[in-house]
Amino acid sequence: MLKAIVFDCDGVIADTEPVHLAAFQTVLAAEGISLSKELYYREYLALDDFGCYSKAFADHGLALSRQKVDELIERKAAAVKPVITEHLRLFPGVVDFIRRASQHVTLAVASGALRREVELILRTADIAGCFKAVVCAEDVARGKPHPDPFLEALARINSGVDSPIKPGECLVVEDSIHGIRSAHAAGMLCLAVTNSYPSETLAEADLVAGTLDGFSLAQLESLFLRKRGE
Repeated sequence: MLKAIVFDCDGVIADTEPVHLAAFQTVLAAEGISLSKELYYREYLALDDFGCYSKAFADHGLALSRQKVDELIERKAAAVKPVITEHLRLFPGVVDFIRRASQHVTLAVASGALRREVELILRTADIAGCFKAVVCAEDVARGKPHPDPFLEALARINSGVDSPIKPGECLVVEDSIHGIRSAHAAGMLCLAVTNSYPSETLAEADLVAGTLDGFSLAQLESLFLRKRGE
C-alpha cells in the first residue's frame, strides 16, 4: 500500500534547474572555471552545492577549503533568491496534485538545495503545509545518489508515530538519474518526470511520466501496487 510520497523540489515542483545552472556558471566564472549546460545536466544536476563546487574544483585540479566553498555557496544563494522570489515557475499541475495527495497520504520533500531556497519555493507556491517533513542539503552528510536524503525524510515522517511507514510503502518523485538511484538505494520505488531529461535517460525509474498534470492519486497508487506486485 502506498503510504507516503517524497518529492524532490528543483525540477519536480519548481522549474528552477536553469536558475541554479545560471548561478553556478556566474560564481564559477569568477573563479576561472567554465561550466557548460551540457556538462551540468550530465554530471552536476542533483548534486548539492557542496558537491557541485567540490567536483568543479577537483576536475580543474584546484584546491578548495571549507571556508571557500561556504563563500561560494553564499554567493550562489544570493543570486538565486531574487529569481525565485520574483519569477518562480511551477510545473503544470504539480501544486494541485500535491494538495490532493496530502489529503490521503503523508508527503515529504527531500532536496539537495539549501533549506532557505526550498522553503521559499514551498511558501511561494502556498504548499508548505502539505508536507510533514522537509529534508535539505544541510540535513544529511551525503547527498544523492546516496540514500541519505530519502532515509532522513522517512525518519522524520515516522518521528513520534506508533506505526512507522516502511521504505517499501514510499514512492519518490524525481527528475534525475542520481535521484532515482538515491530512491532505490533507500528501498523506495521511484516515479521520474521528464522535466529535466528525456524518458530514455530515466529508464532506471520504476515509472516515467511526462507530467503530474492530471495525474490522480488513484492512478498512481494502482501503478505503485502493480510495480510492487501486489
